[in-house]
Amino acid sequence: MADAITPRSEDYARWYVDVIRNAKLADYSPVRGSMIIRPNGYALWENMQRTLDGMFKDTGHENAYFPLFIPQSFLEREAEHVEGFAKECAVVTHSRLEVDEETGHLRPAPDSRLEENLVVRPTSETIIWDAYSKWIQSWRDLPIKINQWANVVRWEMRTRLFLRTMEFLWQEGHTAHATEAEAWEETRLILDLYADFVEEYMALPVIRGIKTPSERFAGAVETLCIEALMQDGKALQAGTSHFLGQNFSKAFGCQFQNRDNELEYAWSTSWGVSTRLVGALVMGHSDDRGLVLPPKLAPTQVVIVPIYRNDADREQVLESAGRMQADLRKRGVRIKLDDREGFRPGWKFTQHEVEGIPLRIAIGPRDVAAGTVELTRRDTSEKETVSATGLSDTIEQKLDEIQKGLFDKAAQFRESMTTRVDSYDEFKEALTDKGGFVHAHWDGTDETEARIKDETKATIRCIPIDPAEEDAESGVDMVTGAPSARRVVFARAY
Repeated sequence: MADAITPRSEDYARWYVDVIRNAKLADYSPVRGSMIIRPNGYALWENMQRTLDGMFKDTGHENAYFPLFIPQSFLEREAEHVEGFAKECAVVTHSRLEVDEETGHLRPAPDSRLEENLVVRPTSETIIWDAYSKWIQSWRDLPIKINQWANVVRWEMRTRLFLRTMEFLWQEGHTAHATEAEAWEETRLILDLYADFVEEYMALPVIRGIKTPSERFAGAVETLCIEALMQDGKALQAGTSHFLGQNFSKAFGCQFQNRDNELEYAWSTSWGVSTRLVGALVMGHSDDRGLVLPPKLAPTQVVIVPIYRNDADREQVLESAGRMQADLRKRGVRIKLDDREGFRPGWKFTQHEVEGIPLRIAIGPRDVAAGTVELTRRDTSEKETVSATGLSDTIEQKLDEIQKGLFDKAAQFRESMTTRVDSYDEFKEALTDKGGFVHAHWDGTDETEARIKDETKATIRCIPIDPAEEDAESGVDMVTGAPSARRVVFARAY
């Protein structure tokens, strides 16, 4: 299996697909641009979903579900929103099929044409704000803080497994508030929640920032984001939180009576992360041998591989392995005993390595007699013989070490791939020779931003919310020489 993985240095894009397919995370679908998420990949998404869902509920959010189909007229109510999504929408025009008598093939039945086209949701602001306009009458009805776990469809032309597919899974939060300040507080709360999740659970450091107007979500007043760096030096937007102001409440006539008995439009936010995070995990930690997963999210944290040559050895080894499995499960460790017949231990080792299981236990008859096991870490390949007594404590310690080690490695890599420049020549040289995050001055104009993107393929990933001291100093734009208040973060990106 490992031989089927293209080295990163040879072809990074091919390596990425090879890891996903060999680790059985996903596969291609018969429908161009969409994917099948396999059990390994879905279990990983479920762990992300479970953790995030708990974080949302701990901060006062509730889950609901809104329809997949949105009347086309709803998208037309918010001008920036329709402009941003119109070219990505899948549209339902008929309600049934029939056999064409001339060709013998199915076709939309002409008499089933819908009175109004339905858009397969690319995002749900419009249909949710139609509902909110009915639910919100008074300040006493606020805030509303709803999240939904759903699929969305965006008709992408260039797709890549997990990172950009025509249909993907995500969560989208939509909140309504009585004041501008409350909505802004919510926007920042979610940004920090996303950042904490990606850093603490995914073991990837992120930059918190604000998007430029050209990169802003269609219909938002401001978009906040977190940006992570992948191993090929490209940036990946890992989550966004949008301050929508009163744009959607005005578009859908959502007014409420405030505490002063005056009519006012509600203030709103929306925010989301998607199965793109699975792609971020693959590109953030994996190696040429396959997937590397942080223990906090790994579907299987530990695998036990029993080794024996005869039935007598088999019985005692499996008995000892079974006790270990039961003890570790009681401690909350997600553990699997690989007692499959017909597969050599070496083959199992390779499979578990490709699938990214953080810790492997090997146990044979000599280990049983000696009261020991062999531990192998997926992240470093380090092997260690340890006592079977107190094994649960040892395993928990090792898993913590792996989690921290992955974050520290990613943070060191990001630091080594961060460059500060003052001239345009330095900027282009850094992008070509090194990649990564490049911090440079920008004059704040759309024209300069567009020119840099056109000439270098680099975009402003964000304006950091908490800039480093050397980034906070004023200077001059590297292209135009115009005054610049501070450096922003550029990168080539997915």
